[in-house]
Amino acid sequence: MFFALSIVILQRISILLLFLNKDNYIEMTTRPVQPLICALAVPTIISMLTTAFYNMVDTFYVSKIHENGIDIGVECTAAVGVAFSVMAIIQAIGFFFGHGTGNYISRQLGAKNYENAQKMAISGVVYAFICGIFITIFGLAFLQKISILLGSTNTILPYTKTFLSYIFIGAPFMTVALTINTQMRFQGNAKYAMFGIIAGAVANIVLVPILAFACKMGIAGAAIATIIGQTVSCFLLVYFNHKYCVVSFKLKNFSPSRAQFAEILHGGIPSLSRQGLACISIIMLNVAAGHYGDEAIAAMSIVNRICNIIFAIVIGFGQGYQPVCGYNYGAKLNHRVTEGYWFCVKVGTAFLLFVSVVGFIFSSGIINIFQNGNALVTEIGTSALRWQLISLPLLSFVTMSNMMLQTLRKSVRATILAASRQGLFFIPGIVILPLYFGLDGIESCQAFSDFVSFIITIPLVWGILKELSNKK
Repeated sequence: MFFALSIVILQRISILLLFLNKDNYIEMTTRPVQPLICALAVPTIISMLTTAFYNMVDTFYVSKIHENGIDIGVECTAAVGVAFSVMAIIQAIGFFFGHGTGNYISRQLGAKNYENAQKMAISGVVYAFICGIFITIFGLAFLQKISILLGSTNTILPYTKTFLSYIFIGAPFMTVALTINTQMRFQGNAKYAMFGIIAGAVANIVLVPILAFACKMGIAGAAIATIIGQTVSCFLLVYFNHKYCVVSFKLKNFSPSRAQFAEILHGGIPSLSRQGLACISIIMLNVAAGHYGDEAIAAMSIVNRICNIIFAIVIGFGQGYQPVCGYNYGAKLNHRVTEGYWFCVKVGTAFLLFVSVVGFIFSSGIINIFQNGNALVTEIGTSALRWQLISLPLLSFVTMSNMMLQTLRKSVRATILAASRQGLFFIPGIVILPLYFGLDGIESCQAFSDFVSFIITIPLVWGILKELSNKK
């Protein structure tokens, strides 16, 4: 139903976004900010939901797997949860090069420096592909050690190894797809980025039940379907970029330099910090939950995916703001930068508040959608989900502030903020809280981290907003 509705939405969005031709400068710098952000945000929200849906589809189907008549859904769900930390690493690389190059590209387009933008675009794609190859080689060489390090118990280790082996093979396509997708969004071509991501997701959704159940491949079928979907997205995004974007990929423009990589570091380190620390946090969460059994790992895995879907909408909305922010900052139209920022904060907060209330009421039923009625999984998952929903409305302010700081090249502040939620505060929290509160400490750790992140966001962003308001 979700994707049937998405197709209808896409048809409407295609009409609404016809203004996004190859030269978006006039629209980005003159069209009223709020409708401009909304027009850009809808396809990015759908793209983010689709990315989050990849993992949700795997979680849903693997929870139904039986092997020789034995229900192994809990073990497979836990294995996918463990493997998610590797996918977070791959996403970190893709977002690092995507945001590192995309932020620069949007500022250069705002300043009408098209040649610089084209050189940066191809560099990001080449770097992402090389890093993806390295991940493949390293991951397959140390597959078992990595699986154990990530928190696999003896019962879920075989399923983790199976799932991860295919994920590692597809790493180069995943890193390149994420890099191109992000670059296209920063150019203001969000709808084409959305088409590429959704095509891959549809392939994944169709193939998972076929490979996992009809072909009796089990968890291996789910992994293969995921990688096929990512590969489809990768090639489609390359095609869309070549046909519709002003910044196209030409190998002759690949001219690596120290200054160029410095720009990528400035724009990409916040994303790398956020995603990299998220990976470490997932590993530590799985290890901590493992002390309470496979059910605890499975429950926390389900909760993480539910919250990722909710959070994906806010991130997608913020990504609709980022090209507006970059273009107008490059064009020295600071009043449009701040107007868009506050608009996104307000809309995101209202949405998260509504979702949190509804989710809190129906939390048990939501958890049970993604597992086969295991009472312990339901109990742990319901408690953990409610804890996360309590702090969720705070995240709009944190997320939009981080995106604005990153786009404006305020690298130190953006990196601190990006590292806070799932790094600076979550990691010590997941070590300390379980010592005093046991399983309750694990369930409440993310809420604790979110609250502290909200507090430190205020001083980090306030000075920049004041600076923007004073600049003429």
